[in-house]
Amino acid sequence: MTQHSFLWAARLSCCLGGALLCTQMAFAQSPDDPEPASSAIEEIQTANEPLDDITTRSIVSQHAVLAYPPIREADILWEKRIWRVIDTREKMNKPFVAPESSFFQIISNAVLSGDLTVYSTEDDKFSKRLTAEQVMNELFSVDTIVTIDPVTFEERVQIVRNEMNWEDIKRYRLKESWYFDKNTSSLKVRILGIAPLVQVLNEDGDFLYEKPIFWVHYPSARPLLARNKVVTWSGNYASTTSWEDWFEMRYFSAQPIKENNVFDRRIQDYLVGTDAVAEGQKIDDRMFNAEHDLWSW
Repeated sequence: MTQHSFLWAARLSCCLGGALLCTQMAFAQSPDDPEPASSAIEEIQTANEPLDDITTRSIVSQHAVLAYPPIREADILWEKRIWRVIDTREKMNKPFVAPESSFFQIISNAVLSGDLTVYSTEDDKFSKRLTAEQVMNELFSVDTIVTIDPVTFEERVQIVRNEMNWEDIKRYRLKESWYFDKNTSSLKVRILGIAPLVQVLNEDGDFLYEKPIFWVHYPSARPLLARNKVVTWSGNYASTTSWEDWFEMRYFSAQPIKENNVFDRRIQDYLVGTDAVAEGQKIDDRMFNAEHDLWSW
């Protein structure tokens, strides 16, 4: 009886082993077939690119702009129009040329995509909008180069468009309105426009003059600037300071070059050198003193 049970158990083990071997052979793949595991991994990597961060950041991109509080004309007791120049070569203004978030790159990309309207430099009153073709002519320079066909060795003239390099923009012109609000008894400022300046050189590469490329109406550009992060000096990568915050909190250095006057003259039209710098400082001092003189006790 014991020997019979042993033979029965041996036969059962052989049957189970054969069934298991057949099952493995049935599900076995040929070497030419792709492995499903590796294929699935490749599909996931293709659909979802690796994230160059520790989390998805959306605070700045979803930043909403607070509307300016309304102001009555009757409450404006005193006002000055001031034009300034922001020089990106100053240490305080280095965020304007930070490669990760260059100010001119943000503006030019928005202009080319149609998300931002810019205005002609014929005046600084935003009176004439630039068409898409005019903007392209301002942001791209056209050159002609001669190429040789490698087969026929014939010379061909080819037209090449060169995009303006954001590193060539060293200065920005700023138009501001400084006014005393008698309703709040305070001196306030609002930025009206920003214009990137480009240097015009002669054939030898010598500086001739500086000209604005276009004017950006700052109040209209605030939503765009609020969605773009500025690289600050704090070194805090988690900072959520936007370009709109940067301008509203006036974290930049700018030298006055003009105030509204009866002759509509700029400082450089009647002063040069250190005298022009001192005159710009006098403009700021006069506004500071005007705020104190308008107080009544």
